[in-house]
Amino acid sequence: MPRLPLTRLMARRIALIKPSALGDIVHSLPVLTAVRRRFPRAHITWVVNRSYEALLRGHPDLDETLPFDRGASRRGVWQAGEGWFQFLGELRRRRFDLVIDLQGLLRTGLMTAATGARRRLGLSSAREGAGWFYTDVVRDADHVGSHAVDRYWRVAEALGVGEGPKEFRLPSWPEARDWARRELANWPRPWLMVGVGARWPTKRWPAEHFAALARRALGRFGGTVVLVGGRDEVPLSRTVAALLPGRTLDLTGRTTLPRLAAVLAAADVMVANDTGPLHLAVALGRRVVAPYTCTQVRLTGPYGAEADAVESRVWCQGSCRKTCDRLECMAELTPERLWPVLERILYQWHSARRTA
Repeated sequence: MPRLPLTRLMARRIALIKPSALGDIVHSLPVLTAVRRRFPRAHITWVVNRSYEALLRGHPDLDETLPFDRGASRRGVWQAGEGWFQFLGELRRRRFDLVIDLQGLLRTGLMTAATGARRRLGLSSAREGAGWFYTDVVRDADHVGSHAVDRYWRVAEALGVGEGPKEFRLPSWPEARDWARRELANWPRPWLMVGVGARWPTKRWPAEHFAALARRALGRFGGTVVLVGGRDEVPLSRTVAALLPGRTLDLTGRTTLPRLAAVLAAADVMVANDTGPLHLAVALGRRVVAPYTCTQVRLTGPYGAEADAVESRVWCQGSCRKTCDRLECMAELTPERLWPVLERILYQWHSARRTA
């Protein structure tokens, strides 16, 4: 029998597969809300790496999260294999009838196939053979040069809800917000959040550049620098803190994902590399300033705030290389090039405070 068009499809149990990383999960949030609009009574599950599950737990458009333990491979081949097949079996037992793979890699393609769902959607840009496991391929080849949010949105369009707004909804995290309020209470505003780390060395704008930019902001507008990041970024944040003249709150390595989000939700502006915390701040409606060295603003810039990201101008800009022995972009993309953007945002903040 011919399959129903996706715009007429009915589904009761839906899985959205997007295990990682933090920024990619944030970029996928509008699709989740669109799927909920399309299937208001369906049971929706998000398959996510365990390390990111806390960001989604309690989301108003989700019924549950299904965590995948990516770190199991470190426990040995046999344990990893056993855990993998148990997880695939769990996917099968859930009896999903619609699965959406937004990751588009072999691992998630196999997850998609393991569900046994009658309709399995993925993007045409999927890699590593993941497309072989889809029953429905949503074409996004003509959007290869578009922002990640807009490429994922092709799924919403294929399901017939692409005319709606792209909403970045998140859980409320009352405990985390109370914690953030207590941490920030005695520090003067504006609160300038700084995320100095990045997984790729080629994305990691020098700590000295962050410090120089923050010093200038403190001297011109006052306030407090709040350093954020994971445990592995503690040394970088300490380097920045040592170069600042006081009024610095270092929360690096001290936050869970909900607490990080709660702190970022209070930011008056954030300065960070092209990383998950930057995109999380944007999703929370915060103003940002971002140095872009090896990545391209049009593809992964702060969505809706691309004008507040500054790209390097070296010959290899946008190459997306994870390693480089030259790093010319770091010297070329100076704090002076980011200062006009940060100054404008802080000036607008002060003007709004005066008229409030």
